[in-house]
Amino acid sequence: MAKMMHSVGPERLQEALRHYWGYEQFRPLQEEAMSAVLAGRDSLVVLPTGGGKSLCFQVPAVCMPGMAVVVSPLISLMKDQVDALRANGISATYINSSLGPAERRATAAEVRAGRIKLLYVAPERLVQSHTIEFLKGVGVSLFAIDEAHCISEWGHDFRPEYRELRKLKVEFPTAAVHAYTATATEPVRGDIAEQLGLDDPVQLVGNFDRPNLIFRVTRRSGLANQIREIVDRHRSEAGIVYCLSRAEVEETCTMLVDRGYRAVTYHAGMSDVDRNRNQDAFLTDRADIVVATIAFGMGIDKPNVRFVIHAGMPKSLENYQQESGRAGRDGLEAECCLLYSGSDIAMWKRRVEESDPGAQPASQRALRAIADYCTHAVCRHRALVRYFGQDLPGDRCQACDVCLGDVDLMSDSQVVGQKILSSVVRQQQRFGGEYTALVLKGSKDQRILQNGHDRLTTFGLLADFEQRTIRDWIEQLVGQEYLTKSGEYNVLQVTPLGWQLLRGEVQPRLTKPAAPVATAAPGSRKRRTVADDSWEGVDRELFDELRKLRRERAEDLGVPAYIVFGDASLRDMARKRPTTLAGFRGVKGVGDKKTADFGAEFTGLIGAFCREHGVTSDQ
Repeated sequence: MAKMMHSVGPERLQEALRHYWGYEQFRPLQEEAMSAVLAGRDSLVVLPTGGGKSLCFQVPAVCMPGMAVVVSPLISLMKDQVDALRANGISATYINSSLGPAERRATAAEVRAGRIKLLYVAPERLVQSHTIEFLKGVGVSLFAIDEAHCISEWGHDFRPEYRELRKLKVEFPTAAVHAYTATATEPVRGDIAEQLGLDDPVQLVGNFDRPNLIFRVTRRSGLANQIREIVDRHRSEAGIVYCLSRAEVEETCTMLVDRGYRAVTYHAGMSDVDRNRNQDAFLTDRADIVVATIAFGMGIDKPNVRFVIHAGMPKSLENYQQESGRAGRDGLEAECCLLYSGSDIAMWKRRVEESDPGAQPASQRALRAIADYCTHAVCRHRALVRYFGQDLPGDRCQACDVCLGDVDLMSDSQVVGQKILSSVVRQQQRFGGEYTALVLKGSKDQRILQNGHDRLTTFGLLADFEQRTIRDWIEQLVGQEYLTKSGEYNVLQVTPLGWQLLRGEVQPRLTKPAAPVATAAPGSRKRRTVADDSWEGVDRELFDELRKLRRERAEDLGVPAYIVFGDASLRDMARKRPTTLAGFRGVKGVGDKKTADFGAEFTGLIGAFCREHGVTSDQ
């Protein structure tokens, strides 16, 4: 049976984007994704967190006849998205376990009457027979599968209930199915399309790079002090601290509260009531920091998270991309700091070995990738996007500790690199990194003595350094492609670039041995540049006054503050300082509904502020 096609043109999409959301232009790939929806084509869309995935189905949904059904895994995410849509003047609702019988009946009546444009529902509820029969009678325009990576066992957040969504293609043959996610490697993308039974889907993969995020990685050394140093430069800003255990969550949160921060905990050992209360406090700005295990985060749509700290190494780069990506969703500057140690790697290896044997090879590859990310002195942005099959132009991103020069490098990196590569060559390129580090350290390990490698000219050449430091340097040379690992046992071999290093023709970047202080001081070049760009022309005192008014209105409405306006909109108000509704309508992210609901009050505050402080209005 042929799929439904719709005659809505791109100009209608642009009009809806401006009318409801207050945006003048599409972000990259949004228009192409929306066009696939209008054409009735199945699609798989991968856009980075903050890339505007939701608009890819929300905008065409309000333009097309019928009702869009959105699959969402979490009640909190459903509520946030529905609140945001309603605040923009769009008829949306959800059906989930938070509704009582009377509320569910009222919602069903609204759907039957054709008064709802977007209906949010959990996957396990959607595939129930009575739900399917109900939807068959109400005119479904499209199905949007949010967090679609959950359907793939190869992904980082597999949820078995997502597998049943395949039946949508059978039960609704004329409605296209669209899958959306922020993190999916090529194998995961193929698995998503196969498991959902997508029919020749349009596949759109955006740029995985998040240039507004400043990435920093360092070894743990005095964890409490490291965390305090980071949060101290983000006073009164929203942030997330991820810990590897519940005990660490509780201990870290207590430390922050004792220091005067408004921090709350979130982990699986808490009751549902306590978790929901703390999450709500974070979303509504009654708490600035949530300290959590990875149980926290999916579906958190808070756009103004200014920092994410990992107090331990995640188990994969997919996880790290997803968790760190919760910072800076509004496109403004944010900082992502990963604090790791060798014990993290050993812990995850142990867990992998204890897990399902069938999943071990993929899990081990993922673990090697995140361990390399931590230990290699290479551009953090480039390392992340390369993992997802992309690359960055230019030599340096200017938005990570390595490229900003915040990582201390050895002044004699070339000499150190030549010593390491010389040892690999004299070992006939037949041994791995751990063994090579032992030789360079001058170890009396029995294997080295049996192989006669204690008689090599490179034996003990780096005896003044710790074994761990030498091992890190080897991994950094691998990451910079001077060495490569070969075969089942990861035997080190010198690359063509490595031979150039041995001849003194190139210069590697090797970090100095870890110092006690973890993170770079605030005010690095790129951090100032990113912040200066986003704050340019903004009256910060007015911005603070607008934040207070936003918080008051959000409390009145019982919604998170960002549902009223995001930080990007407040900064634009404090930059343009509009005192008329026409001027207010020109603020980024302000549509017709928000102009009608909040324009008079916010322009009144702006006008009074400008008169009191002698500041020019209506810029």
